[in-house]
Amino acid sequence: MIIQILEDALFAAIAAIGFSAISRPPRRAYLWCALIAAAGHSARMVLMEYGGMHIAAASTAGAFVVGVLAVFLSPVAKTPAETCLFPALLPMIPGIYAYKAFGGLAMCVLHSQEPTFDRYYSLFAQNSMLCMCILLGMVVGATLPIFMFKNVSFRATRDL
Repeated sequence: MIIQILEDALFAAIAAIGFSAISRPPRRAYLWCALIAAAGHSARMVLMEYGGMHIAAASTAGAFVVGVLAVFLSPVAKTPAETCLFPALLPMIPGIYAYKAFGGLAMCVLHSQEPTFDRYYSLFAQNSMLCMCILLGMVVGATLPIFMFKNVSFRATRDL
């Protein structure tokens, strides 16, 4: 169990560093992005695997963890909370559901026979709705801490 959690945290941290490199934050923020991503992704994994929580609810909770950590660690990193928040959230994007939704849509276009079309449309609808629910939950979970802890959130850039 511990090994699985540590593996999940490591891979989320590596992905967050890669996503951080794309947005070019200050070098001091890379470590914080990695740690925040590791904590949030691991929280989601634990809630799903060991807590029996649905992926949408677990993603919302994991994004909330990411948001809280980003808000409270941004003064330490001396960067805005969003600098650490966005790269840390990206490893939780539900890419497989988006891929399956697009695949179902493409198959709908290619098949016009009703039973086949209905099956692929069902796959498209199910995966796209799940993907949208996960993304919406992540947005709500990540932005709530910024509004809840507004004084802490904006303190990171005031002291520079």
